[in-house]
Amino acid sequence: MRARARCGYGGAAAAKQRERRLWSRDFGLFFLSRAVARLGDTMLPVALAAGLLQQGHSTTSVGVAMAVPTVSWAALVIFAGVIADRVDPRRLMIGADLLRLVSQSFAAGIFFSGHVALWQVLVIGLVNGGASAVFQPGVAGTVRQLSADAQQGNGAIRTVEAVMSLVGPAAAGLLVAAASAGSVFAVHAGTYAASALCLWAMRLPDRTASSGTRAEETGTTPSATGGMRQGLREGRRAVRARPWLWGVLALWSFFALTARGPTTPLIATEMVQQHGVTDYGLVNSALGCGTVVGGILAMRLRPTFQLRAGAVGVALFAVFPFAVGSGLPVPVIATGAVVGGLGMAFWGVMWATSIQTQVPHEVLNRVYAYDIAGSIAFLPVGEALAGPAAELFGRHTMLLAGAVSTMIVSAALLSVPAIRRLRRVDGRDRGGPRSGCPTTT
Repeated sequence: MRARARCGYGGAAAAKQRERRLWSRDFGLFFLSRAVARLGDTMLPVALAAGLLQQGHSTTSVGVAMAVPTVSWAALVIFAGVIADRVDPRRLMIGADLLRLVSQSFAAGIFFSGHVALWQVLVIGLVNGGASAVFQPGVAGTVRQLSADAQQGNGAIRTVEAVMSLVGPAAAGLLVAAASAGSVFAVHAGTYAASALCLWAMRLPDRTASSGTRAEETGTTPSATGGMRQGLREGRRAVRARPWLWGVLALWSFFALTARGPTTPLIATEMVQQHGVTDYGLVNSALGCGTVVGGILAMRLRPTFQLRAGAVGVALFAVFPFAVGSGLPVPVIATGAVVGGLGMAFWGVMWATSIQTQVPHEVLNRVYAYDIAGSIAFLPVGEALAGPAAELFGRHTMLLAGAVSTMIVSAALLSVPAIRRLRRVDGRDRGGPRSGCPTTT
């Protein structure tokens, strides 16, 4: 009893210490970097859709332009995951931000000129997608390095990104209406400059000091050694060894192809053409509002079976494309966006927490890269096919089909035993006791 009391008291004291350590100078800089970058990223779809449509381009062009960055991202992110285990991820992220600063400045220039060729937008999209691939794998590892409690750190990052998703689209819609799409691209470039500055001022601790002995225990080769092929093989083995992981990736590929991919450009086109840019921005802000609520809810709820609970959140996303596809009024569509954003945010936290707590640290970056690539592999295909499919069957029909597909994916997630029965793993460091207390008595 005394040992348990001491453990409980120590756990409470440790929790306070972790909270203090979370908001360090370096974590604060990383937090600010993610906030400003997310602000710009959520403004971009509004500017891209409005700018291309105003220049006389078609729905198909909008879908292709949205798909191209995802193509280069998916093609490069697995290799970037291996590289992120071997070099300072801060330098990679700074380089990626500076590259996107240049590309988005060029985008602003061509949209200001009023002569926008589709091939120019596609080249910029390829560059941005490649830079994002270099940037993204280091995010998960950076949060773990900068915060004593990875769950709290990820929760803070996800919350501020959700808030920016709320602010960004509405600001973009108002800015396009008041000025032009080019002004949004200029602001977007500025957010990458601010992000790079924050990352430059940030310092990461030595990763070897906190890596522990888990690599020796699991028999894996340290990430800093071996060739690219070896690193890729280790990542593939880690994925194949976890049926719940590759099961979700397979279902998410279907979801990206039939629901998430097509609905993004279709909703953008439908809202801009039928309701205007401002209403589209406000609906996207409603989606961001739902994401904030879903993120906060996911931080508070601790279901024993995380992916089972997350699958319910996936089903909620169906409300959004259903509302748009049914031709409902804008307030109803905004409500559907809130529900959809809540569901996807809840799933996102449950999924990210499952990966971070179930996968050993020494292969986390590579598994995270495989997760990104697997999750979005079919997303650009769905986005690119959205226009032709809408011309053949109609936008409303395709949006309703996306809602049905979302429900099918949710049901499939619940039907796979390895996914449905995966129990949560508590513990803030997979290299130590999961209870947070000493294992000795």
